[in-house]
Parts: sequence; structure tokens; C-alpha cells
Amino acid sequence: MGVLSGLEPKEVFSYFEEISSIPRASYEEEKISNYCVEFAKKHKLECIQDELKNIIIIKEATPGYEQEEPIIIQGHLDMVCEKKPDCDIDFQNEGIRLLIEGDNLTADGTTLGGDDGIAIAYALAVLASETIAHPRLEVIFTVSEEVGMEGASGIDVSMLKGRRLLNLDSEEEGFLLAGCAGGAGIKCRLPVHRVSVDGAALEITVNGLNGGHSGVEINKGRANANILMGRILIALSSCVKYNLASFAGGSKDNAIPRESKAVICLAQQDMDQARKALTRIQDELSNEYAVTDKNICITSKATEAKTQMLDDASTRQAVLFVNAMPNGIQTMSADVEGLVETSLNLGILELSEKEILLSYAVRSSVGSAKEALLEKMTYLTQAIGGTVEISGDYPAWEYKRDSAFRDKIAAVYEKMYGKPPVIEAIHAGLECGLLVGKLPGLDCISIGPDMKDVHTTEEKLSISSTKRVWEFLLEILKTKA
Repeated sequence: MGVLSGLEPKEVFSYFEEISSIPRASYEEEKISNYCVEFAKKHKLECIQDELKNIIIIKEATPGYEQEEPIIIQGHLDMVCEKKPDCDIDFQNEGIRLLIEGDNLTADGTTLGGDDGIAIAYALAVLASETIAHPRLEVIFTVSEEVGMEGASGIDVSMLKGRRLLNLDSEEEGFLLAGCAGGAGIKCRLPVHRVSVDGAALEITVNGLNGGHSGVEINKGRANANILMGRILIALSSCVKYNLASFAGGSKDNAIPRESKAVICLAQQDMDQARKALTRIQDELSNEYAVTDKNICITSKATEAKTQMLDDASTRQAVLFVNAMPNGIQTMSADVEGLVETSLNLGILELSEKEILLSYAVRSSVGSAKEALLEKMTYLTQAIGGTVEISGDYPAWEYKRDSAFRDKIAAVYEKMYGKPPVIEAIHAGLECGLLVGKLPGLDCISIGPDMKDVHTTEEKLSISSTKRVWEFLLEILKTKA
């Protein structure tokens, strides 16, 4: 028996457990995509798998629903794969180890993949059922959503008849999402020069941070480990002379990094001075982030002496580069109270033999503001001798004042829950904007069960909320007009 065999709804959690056993990191979706093809064959459903491994499965309307408008159900196959330092899981070859903690479903030492595995489980459970009433269903499972929405960008949906899309990639029950930010990824590179340098080596680590989703949690003021390390390196430069040997933090540009490490080379007699400075900085940061990151920790240890370090000029430029580039919230929306309009997240930092790379996720609900921020970063990088690469540019999903589909879903929600839903736009990116551009007249709404700390090893999916949203989904499908 599976770990989730006792949970309700059984059909949903059964599929969630099945897909959780299949490795499905971004760019590694072939196995989960093929699983969906085999599922469609088993249930005698029309299925299209494209070269990118996107999936479209079509199920005709049940009796009495032939004249109802088709509904498109959409989610993504890939997940963010993060793990704790002591976790030995191999994301390319192993599935997720599921755990139940009270009302929450979580994973052992890794991200859970509830984003967006729960959408796949919901959709498969509907498609497999012989008793659920529904109009024609056109189910879209995209790839590479977490790394720039490349699947949604490349998919051909011209054969679809539906113009009502239910996206299942939201993370808060009771909220109907009706708009989201657009975004892009930008990689900023600066060449460095290495030389042989004598001296001791000190490894510095920043960890204990909460991290989080760079769209959903960007407004919570959580610390970014790469940014803190940049600040530490500036502070050290005022009290000791050092050369930078290594610097790395984060693995996904859309996840706020929880840990960052750097190795510096300095004179042995300066070690105590450096450690005293680190103690002072620890106290300062613990005070500043006492609410958002109470477990913040800076540690240091002597390490094996390095033979190759950045020279003085490259050390200064690398530290300047990290600290001079913008990060975090840039502007708040003037139209929607409390909504972040424009932000960016330094999710990945890598210092190699020849360059330092800063990789960001940029988001904005205003297209011109997003372009202006990308131009600013390009200008700053080029001004100090670097280069940039922009990828995965996707449009915002603009809020529609008039939406018959939204009105229908809101009415179903109020009937079921006894209160109206919250209708809002979010700062995180959803694939709806890209699909709206491919299907003129598309009317979209996004829903989902309660999830917390997605894109982190603390990710949780509420079991009771999953059940309620499943019942909500079925009511939406069976409600006519």
C-alpha cells in the first residue's frame, strides 16, 4: 500500500503518489510525459504529445453536456527540485519520498512538487472517471514552466475548441486568480582574472534562511543568501585585505536562495580580525531579519589554501557587481493595494574560472516596467565590462473587467462555501498569459488548494484543502452555462 492510500479523495492522492514516484525536474520531463501518454491509451482518450513533451488529452462531454462550452484544464509537469544538504536523493533517477504530517502532505528532505503535481493529479482523476459529469475537456500539461514557461511558449493549441481555461497552479484556497505578472530570466556575466596568491583560506557560509518562491514570497521581506554574502564581502573589505576564490549560492532563479558560500584568501594574521567582523555582521543581520529569518546563521572555517584566486581588480569588480545590481521589490502596484508590481530575484550565483554569473528572475505586471528593468540591468552589466542573456520572456496575464467564466466560478464557490471568493491578481507568473495570446478570446481563472513554502524543502500541501478544492472542481465542471 502507498503512503497516501488512506487519504481522501483517494483517486486524487493515488495519482499524486504515482506521479511523485517519477522524476520530473525541469528539462527532465520525458518520463512523466510518457506516463501521461500511456494513461491516455489505457483510458482510450485522444492524446497529443509534441516534440517538447507537452501533453494534450481530450475527453468528450458526458451525456447531457454536449452543448456546453468546452473547458480547458491546465497545469505543468515539471517541479522545482531542491533538497536539504544532508538529503541523498537523486532527482534524475528517484521520485519524491512523501510524508504525512497532520493535515499536511510534505516530502522527506526535498521539495514536494505540489506545484504543480496536484494539478496533474486532479486532471488525471477527472479524466479517468466514468461518473463525473462534465462538458468536453481539453487538458493541457506543459513542460519547463519553472524555468521560463518554455512549454507553454512552444505548444500548439490551435486544435482546441475551448475558450474557457481553468488553470490549477494556484496555492491558496478561496482565491480566484484573474491576472498575473509577466516575466523573463536574465543572466548577467562578468569576466574575471585569476592569479596565484599566497595566504590562508577562509570559507564563509550563510544559511538558515527561509527562502521561498520569488513571486509568492518576494513581498515577505525574506533574506536572499547571495545578497547577504555580497554585503558580508563589502564589510570584510573595510577591515582586511582578501582575494575571492569561490562564490556560489542558489540553484533556481525563481527560488529565493537559502544558502550561499564564499572562500576568500587572506593573510594568516588577519584571520582573527575577519572572524570578529563576521560575528558583528551576524549580530546585525540577526537583528534586521529577526522576524523573517530568525535562524539566519553565518559560519566560517579555515579551509585548504587555494592556489588560484581572483586578482585584486577582479575581486573588487565581482563584489561590486553583486552589490550594485538591483534585487527584490522595485515598485508596488498603484492599482491593486498590496500587489507587487515589479521585482527581481538573484536566484543563482556562480563564480567559475573565467567569469561570475548572476542569474535573475524578473517579474512585472506592467510590460514597460519589466523592459525598463531588463534594460537597466543590461546597461549596468555592460558598463563594467559584462554581457547579458535574456530568455523565457513571457507576457503578463491582464485582468479582464468582464468575465463570464469568472462569474460562473465565483457563483459556484459562494454556493458551496457560503461566502464570496477573493478575486485578485498575483505577482507570481502563470502560463495563462501565453495561452491567452495563442487562443483569442480565452477566458481564464486559476484555482488551487492551500500550499505553503513552495520551491523550498519546507513545502506543504493541505490534505483537507485538497479535498475541498476537488469537490469545488467537480461542481464547476457539472454546473451548466
